[in-house]
Amino acid sequence: MAQAETNRRSRPKFVAYLVPLGAVGLALAIGAIMLSLLGANPVEGFRAMLDGAFGSGDALIETALKATPLLFVGVGITIAFRANVINIGGEGQMVAGALLATALALALPDLPAVVMLPTVLLAGIIGGAAWGAVPGALKAFYNVNEILSTIMLNVVAVQLMNFLLRGPMIDPGELERGTRIPQTARLQEGADLPLFFGNGRLHIGPLLAVLAAVAAYILLWRTPLGFRVRAVGLSPDAARYAGIPVKRTIVLAMTMSGAMSGLAGAVLVFGSESHRMVTDGSTVGFTGSAGFNGIVAALFGGLHPIWTIPASFMFGGLLVGGIALQRAVQVPSALIMALNGLVVVFVVASDRWKKRLQEQPARVDDTATDGPVLETAVDDGGGGP
Repeated sequence: MAQAETNRRSRPKFVAYLVPLGAVGLALAIGAIMLSLLGANPVEGFRAMLDGAFGSGDALIETALKATPLLFVGVGITIAFRANVINIGGEGQMVAGALLATALALALPDLPAVVMLPTVLLAGIIGGAAWGAVPGALKAFYNVNEILSTIMLNVVAVQLMNFLLRGPMIDPGELERGTRIPQTARLQEGADLPLFFGNGRLHIGPLLAVLAAVAAYILLWRTPLGFRVRAVGLSPDAARYAGIPVKRTIVLAMTMSGAMSGLAGAVLVFGSESHRMVTDGSTVGFTGSAGFNGIVAALFGGLHPIWTIPASFMFGGLLVGGIALQRAVQVPSALIMALNGLVVVFVVASDRWKKRLQEQPARVDDTATDGPVLETAVDDGGGGP
């Protein structure tokens, strides 16, 4: 055990921080070349990007609001990944949570505000959890590839959303006017997320997301359930030998992961300025791709709930700052999308670079102890990404 501790300290953990940061820097460098080719000044553009994301109080609020769903989804992704389950279904789980929460708010308009808000947020959690439990059960009991099943459930969720918002849940006013915009009626004020500064835009969503990240950390590293999740993720065979119910743990991990995304969807609805659920016919029109960007935030945070907090705010700043960059140097919006896509690709790829760099010390650990897998599951919590 002592030898294992010594070897663990010898791992170059700073690589875990430098590799993702280097990946972002490389993506921005390529973005600078693209800006130059279009005749724009990269320095001016990136300065506008930083000011737009972090240069003022309003900019910080916009960044925090943009980062909120990324953090919820990222925390959920982390829980699933720790059980070695790849959850790509954040988009669908957000939609499912938002739909159930919105339907409940519309069905119970007379609930007092003190009951309404926790009720609809709980409904969002249940909706996302149910949507996440399905691929979890398919993987655990029928060995169905969870990547395919979660992606397909994203499609099912968006079609369900389009059907409901164009049919049973459409705003009656839209039917009277004949406009038929796919949106619900304005939800009752009791379901609005409380604001921090009176008439400002900053609601309690970012605070809830940070609390969710802290709760996930406590769950994963300070409870027997979290130990079982991480043990299953590290080695299902070893976990099964230790008496851990592997299939049930996989289903539970995906259920908790979906619950986080479902809560993100509810926060998007009840924290929005329109205070209603709206779609343009695509998942992205409602989620803003948070279900996918949350995966990147989780990877950038080293699949650790606490480190996912700054990672989410960084990506939120990137999304908000990209708009400021576009305005400052007058480049096509497609370039901003390409720049964000470059960051995503490089950060995702950096995870493999990081693992390869850490591979040799990790192999030393495995040969130095009699039971390395479960010991790692116990001790893995304080080291960050």
